[in-house]
Amino acid sequence: MRSTPHILVVNGTKVRRPVFILGAPHSGAELLARAVKRSPGFHLTTGRPGVLRVTYAFARQPSIATERGKGAARVLRDAYAEAWQVSARACAQCSDECRELAGLPPRPPAAPGRPAPEGDPHGPCADPQGLERFADASADLIYSADVLLDAFPDAQLVQVIRDGRDVVADMLDDERCLAWFKPALDNLDTVFPNPFFGVEDHTDRNRWPRAAAAVKCALRWRGSVRLSAKLRQQVPEEQLLTVRYEDLVARPRAIAAGLSEYLDARVPRTALSGLVRAGEATDGGVGSWRDRLTQRQAAQVEKVAGTELRRLGYRTGREG
Repeated sequence: MRSTPHILVVNGTKVRRPVFILGAPHSGAELLARAVKRSPGFHLTTGRPGVLRVTYAFARQPSIATERGKGAARVLRDAYAEAWQVSARACAQCSDECRELAGLPPRPPAAPGRPAPEGDPHGPCADPQGLERFADASADLIYSADVLLDAFPDAQLVQVIRDGRDVVADMLDDERCLAWFKPALDNLDTVFPNPFFGVEDHTDRNRWPRAAAAVKCALRWRGSVRLSAKLRQQVPEEQLLTVRYEDLVARPRAIAAGLSEYLDARVPRTALSGLVRAGEATDGGVGSWRDRLTQRQAAQVEKVAGTELRRLGYRTGREG
């Protein structure tokens, strides 16, 4: 049972139907985030430190959220109450990634020997006077979906699904993704099963220490899409929209129209199509795994996640 609705007011605006964009790493969620952030009336954030501290705590140790019950929702709600503030001082905490989504240049580094200036000399990326809706697309929100819905019972979730082989190819080129696999960050000895790493049974656990990076990336993708499937079964249709990345690239205007209808808000049809034309819709490209993964790596991914690939309609083996 979801918690009783809580009234949260940020910048003088009641937070109603906040939007959270979910997906595995390199699933394409950032593309939808960019389009929503540039839509009238929306204030979308990503990577705010206070939010990341809370969501990664829940992702890395799910028992924290379950043991705290309503307290977990309160902590997450408080994190967003701070993250969604719009002011030069508050926006100075925004990551360069968040600024890039808004089309702003990176924040200039502080001069050697001098502290960073208070506030953001470029000003906020949103006009608080025109805000109607709030959103967030921070990494790995998929692991906090239950808490998000407890904190904001009227939230609207948008999840992005992409071919796991393309995801793995991009993860293998991303040092931030690979850093999670370092022994110092591996918490499998204390958290098992471990949704964050996609380790669900003793077979996965036993193979992990010697597993190749492609296998570990495939486990993370498999775990993420399994969580997405559970969300589809548990969340009402009016609160969850699933977008396939390949459709987004092939039919961006249609996806933008569907997103506008789902959110009951205007997401310009040219927002996504313009990003696709500009080449921002992909890391390596749809189907680029064929050139970027070795034959052995592709076989490893399909061995780990072949069931999920086929369930989602992606052909495997010789058909892939």
